[in-house]
Amino acid sequence: MKAPIETTDRPVTMELPQPDYPLHTISVLVNNKPGVLARIAQVFSRRGYNIESLVVSPGAEPRFSRMTIGARGEEAGLDQIKAQCNKLIDVISCYDHTLDEAVAKELALVKVAVDAAQRGEALQIAEHFGCKTLDLAPESLVLMVTGDSGKLDAMIGMMQKFGIIELVRTGKVVMTRGNGLT
Repeated sequence: MKAPIETTDRPVTMELPQPDYPLHTISVLVNNKPGVLARIAQVFSRRGYNIESLVVSPGAEPRFSRMTIGARGEEAGLDQIKAQCNKLIDVISCYDHTLDEAVAKELALVKVAVDAAQRGEALQIAEHFGCKTLDLAPESLVLMVTGDSGKLDAMIGMMQKFGIIELVRTGKVVMTRGNGLT
């Protein structure tokens, strides 16, 4: 018998406490070089802020990367973090999109435990949320859902009654609406 894997992850069915602060979505354009992510994470860490989500990918020009960081905390502390990030040599810009008119989406892969009797109901819920079915197995299915955080939370909540085996979320990616640069 295999020993269970121990992780620091919270079980998916656990109710998370309501945060005191809104989630801020911070976009950082950086030179695509080794060590930049570590230096930016260190700025958050020194101020005692936890990075709740992080997405890093090449930008329109391969020499730059875009980091989209989700973090909660006092406004003054986040202002200091943005100012300190902007002082780093490899940072081109650092901007908080929380109050902007912007497009923000995330993606989740959800593996749900379903048998033949439950499959129809689970697929009907998945269809309602616009999920794509990526894998069907005799005792499970893997769904992909994209949208805003509320949509993903709602879909995951509905799937909990079947039993969530595994869950992976990307965190937000964000882009300002209109002609302005993000």
